[in-house]
Amino acid sequence: MSLAQVAGQTVSGLALGTLIFAATGSPLLSALSMFGPSLAQVVGATALMSAADRLAPRAALSGLALMFALATAAQAVPGLPVAAAFGILVVIGTLASVGGGVRYGLLNEIVPKDGYLLGRSVLNMSTGLMQISGYGLGGLLVTALTPRATLLVGAGLYLAAALTARLGLSRRPPRAAGRASIRQTWRNNAVLWSSVQRRYVFLALWVPNGLIVGCESLFVAYSPRHAGVLFAFAAFGMLLGDITAGRFLPARWRAVLGPPLRLLLAAPYLAFAVHPSLPLAAATVMIASVGFAASLLLQESLMALTPDELSGQALGLHSSGMLTMQGVGAATAGVIAQWSSPAAAMTVMAVLSVVVTLFLAPGLRPARLASGLRGSLTDTSSSTAAPRAQPHLVPAPPAP
Repeated sequence: MSLAQVAGQTVSGLALGTLIFAATGSPLLSALSMFGPSLAQVVGATALMSAADRLAPRAALSGLALMFALATAAQAVPGLPVAAAFGILVVIGTLASVGGGVRYGLLNEIVPKDGYLLGRSVLNMSTGLMQISGYGLGGLLVTALTPRATLLVGAGLYLAAALTARLGLSRRPPRAAGRASIRQTWRNNAVLWSSVQRRYVFLALWVPNGLIVGCESLFVAYSPRHAGVLFAFAAFGMLLGDITAGRFLPARWRAVLGPPLRLLLAAPYLAFAVHPSLPLAAATVMIASVGFAASLLLQESLMALTPDELSGQALGLHSSGMLTMQGVGAATAGVIAQWSSPAAAMTVMAVLSVVVTLFLAPGLRPARLASGLRGSLTDTSSSTAAPRAQPHLVPAPPAP
């Protein structure tokens, strides 16, 4: 189900970005067409996210994928105004925020308590492979067919995701009782935000990542004919990072390698200051994307700091906040590119990401997170579930 949905996102996103750029010639609008829907995630995060733990996963995931299929097909209608296309994207982004919470909460529910990192890494690895294939396929389809025809292919992939979710997932009850509401969403978000340690983890998951996705949003403007190649290499780098972190990185090294991985996410993009050729640009984005593995380590810490009954909303808040910041990053990068160049904008975004990463580093030290882990076992008075055992998520550095 996730693979078909990722394929639909990549194929239709590249097609729509190409269509908007051809119609307007604007790097800003092209970037926003691909990543702008993420801005709408903030609506879901603040108003709808309590539904992530209060909806039956199979019905929610299949229904949302069907809505995405219909919305993507609508974007392929000839003569559709640009404003209408962006209106559809806002709806997609708002609904997707709930889908992320449902999906990742379901993953946390079905894997062992100490197996979230491995489970999420496997999901990310499959996603990375599908992004590589999806962007490659999208580039071929846009060239061989038309962007509108490619959007219809994306709608078909969303439909396949809906059928797979409905027929392939077993029926499970919601993780929490009660009705979803804006008030409950705000109440749970307040609980999640009340921990200083969780705040640092959330910010580290949201801001540096979003700034670098701002760089990626300019691939079409940087190289219109070869944007698919850059996206595919970025996805391949993310895949390498996820494989390394999820399968080969010992627990005792995770806290040690977290800070370098967070810096690796941004530092290579500084090379765009010299307008690299396509081969060098592809290698640069691939190396930088290995740094996305730092998010896996931060998500593992987030789950250790969060009570079970709030896991879906915590992961949904992480996903929605991250995607919202990606939309902010895309908009910021697009504005800078409008007044300078795509390469200059990518360099500026990389510098900002490095600065934010260094600023957040003190709050992500292992000892600081470990103190928050102890406090998380008693920080929710409404909790009725037994506290989870402390996993080995924030280990001390290895002995020299």
